[in-house]
Amino acid sequence: MSNLLNLNLLAVSPTVLISVPMLVCFFALMIAVGFMCRKHATDVDSFVLGGRSVGPWLTAFAFGTSYFSAVIFVGYAGQFGWNFGLASTWIGLGNAFIGSLLAWSVLGRRTRVMTQHLGSKTMPDFFEKRYDSKTLKVIASFIVFVFLIPYTASLYNGLSSLFNNVFSIPYWAIVVGMAILTGVYVIFGGYMATAINDFIQGIIMLVGIVAVIASVLADNGGFTAAVETLAQSEHAGPEYTSMFGPNPIFLLFVVLLTSLGTWGLPQMVGKFYSIKDEDSIKKGTVISTVFAVIVAGGCYFLGGFGKLYFKEMEAAGFTSAAGVKFDKVIPTMLTDLPAVIVALIVVLVLAASMSTLSSLVLTSSSTLTLDVVKPAMEKKSAVSEKKSVFIMRLFIVFFIAVSAVIAILKDSIWADSVFIAQMMGVSWGALAGAFLAPFMYGLYLKNTTKASVIASFIFGTGIEIVQLCISVGWLSVKGIPVLQFIFTNSLYSGVFAMVGGLVIVPIVSLFTQKTLPKNVDEKFECYEKQVVSKAKTTLG
Repeated sequence: MSNLLNLNLLAVSPTVLISVPMLVCFFALMIAVGFMCRKHATDVDSFVLGGRSVGPWLTAFAFGTSYFSAVIFVGYAGQFGWNFGLASTWIGLGNAFIGSLLAWSVLGRRTRVMTQHLGSKTMPDFFEKRYDSKTLKVIASFIVFVFLIPYTASLYNGLSSLFNNVFSIPYWAIVVGMAILTGVYVIFGGYMATAINDFIQGIIMLVGIVAVIASVLADNGGFTAAVETLAQSEHAGPEYTSMFGPNPIFLLFVVLLTSLGTWGLPQMVGKFYSIKDEDSIKKGTVISTVFAVIVAGGCYFLGGFGKLYFKEMEAAGFTSAAGVKFDKVIPTMLTDLPAVIVALIVVLVLAASMSTLSSLVLTSSSTLTLDVVKPAMEKKSAVSEKKSVFIMRLFIVFFIAVSAVIAILKDSIWADSVFIAQMMGVSWGALAGAFLAPFMYGLYLKNTTKASVIASFIFGTGIEIVQLCISVGWLSVKGIPVLQFIFTNSLYSGVFAMVGGLVIVPIVSLFTQKTLPKNVDEKFECYEKQVVSKAKTTLG
């Protein structure tokens, strides 16, 4: 099997013959959708939010595909499956029930109602209008800009191992191709093209993950045989087939960060801005949860069998005293599978990456355009809807180009750069830590103040900046047990940043009521508006 990892021309031919036509059809479909949707992207509201009329299936799949990228399938599934065994499935289930079901239930309806009432189109814009503060908008926009670009760049990493194995294509070519194709359909079609393509990509992800799990289990004699072999393996053991795995505490932190974090990420919360109606919210909640159970649960469940391939990993040089190359675990598991399954996985990984990338660049460009550039330009003269959309398209090109360049340099010139690697690692925690608490409390509690939001911004980003400094060796907390635990890695500090924000915001609000918006009752009256509904929905 180790010889197959080199994939000479003869071995790769069947996979390539099947993969290339599938990829051509996939690319053609993505671009066609972008051109078809260009008529729905003529003004800001349509380009950014799809006119706030997107149905449950498109919204749910857009939420799910933005959530789960190739990083999860290739990187996280391999890493956490290797470390926790079958217990890593809890991460996927946490993503489904905390990151999807609970997020939709707690944030979905209220986000849709208040953002429309306030007329906000982005998360920084929400902070300005909810708390009557342009300062908050500027700070939030800066946080998005600084931390979303490295997060976006990290999306390309999941493609390298798989594409290099199948096609022997240079990493830079893969990055450039994906960036261009994603840019084309987002630039032309805006949010609606992204949502439709997310739906198509989501179908591919669902089919692909089910197919690969079935194939891997069949390759190991079925589910029961695979579990027994894992439990008896000298490289794993019974703890890798137990309910909570060999390290339950670390597992809990992974579940919390990857699940609760979505509540504060601009590209995730933004999906609720555009949903059509009440019925769409109810259906979308169910669809999104089922999607997450299959995709996230399936990915981590698959990764749990990673140590069955220890010998193959060792023979290929992917294990050493320095550690395991986790991004090689899943590709190694796939080497002996039928060519058609590998081809499907190639499209799956590409679809997962492109869907998340499109969501991130649309979020980044709209935030920078609407919250920073447009207000600055309007000091001199009014900016038309057409010009605003044009500026957003320019920034989409900018963000895609910058993230692609960072990804390429990270793989070549900056390959040994601890700073870049750690910057990518802390991005999720910084964004979620800064935004989760002020956004959620802003939807529910009238007494949430501007000062408490600033405190959350400082605390969330501050914790992750300290984590970054510790990780690259600029700062040390040795000898301080509590800090050593918090800053064990970006997963621990990310959870601390989010939970800390949830505590800090209400406490600071109690002592800073002078910074409470004067017209806060008007902002919340949107929830009191009387609506007419059918008897099957409410008793009245």
